[in-house]
Amino acid sequence: MAKRILIVDDEPNIVTSLDFLMKREGFEVQVAVDGEAGVKAALASPPDLVLLDIMLPKMNGFEVCERLRADPRCRGLKIVMLTAKGRQADSARGLAAGADLYVTKPFSTRELVAQVKQLLLG
Repeated sequence: MAKRILIVDDEPNIVTSLDFLMKREGFEVQVAVDGEAGVKAALASPPDLVLLDIMLPKMNGFEVCERLRADPRCRGLKIVMLTAKGRQADSARGLAAGADLYVTKPFSTRELVAQVKQLLLG
């Protein structure tokens, strides 16, 4: 059965690119365009991995990450933060919130796919 990825990002170009990349690798993809929708989607049917932007409408990525980490239904969930916020303090905050990986934009699509596969498939 295909691993499921939830993309939580409000930038259409990034969503389109990530959606294409992940589907091409055989993953099942779901999209949410704001933080609240991301939390609802993840709790309704927990994916295997979330690609999570930080700068989101309604609820930022740090809050989304903390909410998901606090819910027992999402215990095995992998979270990859994808963000333009590249400062060391932002990265530390993301990892402290429970992210498994913190990737700054712009990012190498090949590298991102490899990292997602590593997290999901070992």
